[in-house]
Amino acid sequence: MQRFKCIVTYDGTLFAGYQVQPGKRTVQGELERTLKKLHKGKDIRVTASGRTDAGVHARGQVIHFDSPLNIPIEKWDIALNSLLPDDVAIIGTETVPNDFHARFDANGKEYRYFVHRSTRRDPFKRHYAYQYPYALNMDAIRQAAADLIGTHDFTSFCSAKTEVADKVRELQEIDVREEGDMLIFRFRGTGFLYNMVRILTGTLLEVGSGERDPGSMPAALKEKNRSAAGKTAPPQGLYLWKVFY
Repeated sequence: MQRFKCIVTYDGTLFAGYQVQPGKRTVQGELERTLKKLHKGKDIRVTASGRTDAGVHARGQVIHFDSPLNIPIEKWDIALNSLLPDDVAIIGTETVPNDFHARFDANGKEYRYFVHRSTRRDPFKRHYAYQYPYALNMDAIRQAAADLIGTHDFTSFCSAKTEVADKVRELQEIDVREEGDMLIFRFRGTGFLYNMVRILTGTLLEVGSGERDPGSMPAALKEKNRSAAGKTAPPQGLYLWKVFY
């Protein structure tokens, strides 16, 4: 039995999220269904670096699974992609030690959030970016972002439904750049809580639009209350970009 690590990219638009859910179409469900076909009816369990919500995309999700098949490593991508639906693709497969774990061995992740800055709707961007028609103060956004970098208790910046008790995380980078009519937030950290990136983005947009003071981030962190931060940005602008090991 050999353990394999795959990098997976997917369009989250038509998925109910990554994780298997009864009666719903999920990324994990499609991956495991494909592996079952490849293994002639044998169930193969897939483990990912983490979950993504309905509508959220991935450029660099990482999974692992075990297989007895003797397929040349360079053929795995072809074999899997020939059976996967069009909105999921494997973009790299490698063999790893049998104790490798896609989730527990990860030491960092990068997420990106795309904001379409336009007063005009674009039907071709509606599933892949959050349309935001309001003026933004970029200096204020960057000032607020700087106060969020570091090791903090991010209770104020995660969903109230978050189940983990320890909400301390290290946010290593927040980069904000403009490319044409697209504003791209890049977040890199050791780990992220449920809805954390979307809440960080929503809060920074409120800062940029003047609804929230750019110097208010330390107080919001200290309060440790979801109501101290801004709105949760919608899912379609979010991408799991890369997982680090």
